[in-house]
This record gives sequence, structure tokens and C-alpha cells, in this order.
Amino acid sequence: MEKAAHKIKDLAAAKALVLQWKQTGKKVVFTNGCFDILHLGHVDYLEKARELGDKLVLGLNTDDSVSRFKGPERPIQNQNSRAHVLASLQFIDLVVFFNEDTPLNLISELVPNVLVKGSDYLAENIVGADVVKRAGGVVKTIDFVPGYSTTRILEKIKKT
Repeated sequence: MEKAAHKIKDLAAAKALVLQWKQTGKKVVFTNGCFDILHLGHVDYLEKARELGDKLVLGLNTDDSVSRFKGPERPIQNQNSRAHVLASLQFIDLVVFFNEDTPLNLISELVPNVLVKGSDYLAENIVGADVVKRAGGVVKTIDFVPGYSTTRILEKIKKT
């Protein structure tokens, strides 16, 4: 089994690996997020995403992009910690950081076969959907496990 740290790549290495997978007929799935405090909802979502193809690529927000998106108190865990924990999951094949507000550049560079987000998004509004569809890929949404979110966990911690 591949060590977790070996699954964390920069964009150039990720692009080469995704191309290699595609050339060998593998269906590449892409999703993205902050994944600040890993919980059951995240694991369920990522496991279901992986079931949509042969390889799962996770675009992970850098610390700077998490702070811009979630506020100055976030992230709780730094990007290297988050990446290593996520890369240790058997159903994640590749973790690559992005610092922009959206993963559009990452999606445009990797051009996955399947783009996945949570069902709180409409498929047609998902960033990068046009890129993936133009290349013959598909866009899917996955329902979340009710009651699980990092925000809810943080609120519970603050109450104790």
C-alpha cells in the first residue's frame, strides 16, 4: 500500500499522474474542499465519490483559501495535517492543494472524467462543470449524511 505522503502532489506531478491514469483507461473522479476536521460526513461523501470511478483526486484548499472562505478562525488544522490525514484514507488516490477561491484552475489542468460536489450544489452551478462536460465527462452530486458538519462540531465544542 502506498504511504500517505506519496499521495500528496503539486500540480505538475498531479497532472502527469492523472494523464497516466487516463491513458491506462482509469476513470478519474475529482472533488474538493477544506476538510478541516474530518468527520463521518466527510468520510461517507469521499467514499461515495470514489465509487464513481477508479481514482479519486481531492483538491484541498490551502490554509489561506480556507481563511478567506471560512473566516479568520479557520482552518483549525493546517494544510499539511489535513492533507496527510486525507491521503491516509484508502479511497483517496491523490491530494493536490489549490490556493485560489475556487478549484477552476485545478479542474482545468486535470480535466477529470467525473466532477463531484455535495448535493447542496446544483450540478450546473458547480465550478468547473463546463470544463468537464466539454471534455466528455460528467458532473454528479452526492447527498450528505444529515447532522454532520465541521461548523456544527465547532459549535458543540464551544458550548462545552
